[in-house]
Amino acid sequence: MVRLLTHNLLACHAKGCTSNNFPLQLKDAQIELRDAEFNPDFIRGFLPRLEWKALVDAARQLGDTSLPDQPPEMLDDEFLQNLHHVLLEIHIEEGEMICPNCKHVYPISNGIPNMLLAEHEIG
Repeated sequence: MVRLLTHNLLACHAKGCTSNNFPLQLKDAQIELRDAEFNPDFIRGFLPRLEWKALVDAARQLGDTSLPDQPPEMLDDEFLQNLHHVLLEIHIEEGEMICPNCKHVYPISNGIPNMLLAEHEIG
């Protein structure tokens, strides 16, 4: 499943594509919202691993504007709930992820990203 938690970890891995290959741009994304159990400790623990700007930009591409430009110093419950929603409850069912550098397209179908490369694209 492509959630923004997953998207925040993915970069293009095509042969020779080693710079400006993150974050993958979302195109024609069709989303589904699914409830997930809120675990504030998980969210707090995962926060330092996030590429914040990439997450905020991706959420905004999908129509969610609940996250601030910078993570707040005080992690209150409202912020943690919003972050939980963006990371775990927005599912990208269909669409594409496109490398900003080489323009390789990674399709998303039935919620599953195809990150496989053709033989000549493997480096």
